[in-house]
Parts: sequence; structure tokens; C-alpha cells
Amino acid sequence: MDSMGVFSVSASALQAERERLNVIASNMANANSTRTEEGGPYKRRDVVFSAEPVGGSGDSTLEGVRVEEIVKENAFRKYYDPSHPDADKNGYVTAPDINVIEEMVNMMTAYRAYEASVSTFNTTKSMILKTLELGN
Repeated sequence: MDSMGVFSVSASALQAERERLNVIASNMANANSTRTEEGGPYKRRDVVFSAEPVGGSGDSTLEGVRVEEIVKENAFRKYYDPSHPDADKNGYVTAPDINVIEEMVNMMTAYRAYEASVSTFNTTKSMILKTLELGN
């Protein structure tokens, strides 16, 4: 395996996890948003990853990560608040069904995966530098 391919794999994972962290932050920020520009309450988003071949010296088995799509969920919760400006005629407000605790766990998982990719990148860099020192 080409050692530069490891950098490509790590970079793709970093980019994918960064996108996932942005989506999670958006979910948390809009956990109570009952009105959006598209109309209706905010729809929770989730990131779908897939494997993708990364460049290198012709090694087709080396795969990185990419964001396949960002899926919008149609799960909502209703609560009674007749004084809310977005309440229906019966006094119920439709809001996104976002569990902030679950989003925090997702954020911690994404952060750990991001850290692991940074660690892989740095370890590979150190190994390459040590290999270069052997030649001196």
C-alpha cells in the first residue's frame, strides 16, 4: 500500500466527519424550530456515509469515506400550546422530533472518529519522517 494513500484515507474521513459534525450542530440548534424558510418545522438531518476509492499508485482496494447524502427525516412531535404563533386551530404545535441527548452522543462519536483520523494522519507522518531519518 502506498503510504500517501493513508493520507488520502485520513483526509476523506476528516472531511466526512466534519460534515457530520456540522449536520449534528444544525440539528441541535434547530431542535425547537417550528418554522423554516421552506415552510413547516425543521426536519432533522442525518448523514449517510459510503466508501469510495482513493487515489494512489493503482491500489484499487484502498477506500476512503465520503458523504453519500444528507437525509431529512419527517418525524415530528406535537405539544399543546395555544398561545404559540405556530399552533394549529386545536392549539397544538408541530416541532421537530430531535432528542438533544442523542444528538450529543452522535456529536461525541463523530468527534472521536475525527480524533482517530487525525491520530492516523499524524502517526503516518511520523513513520515517514523516521524512515527518512534512517537514510541519513
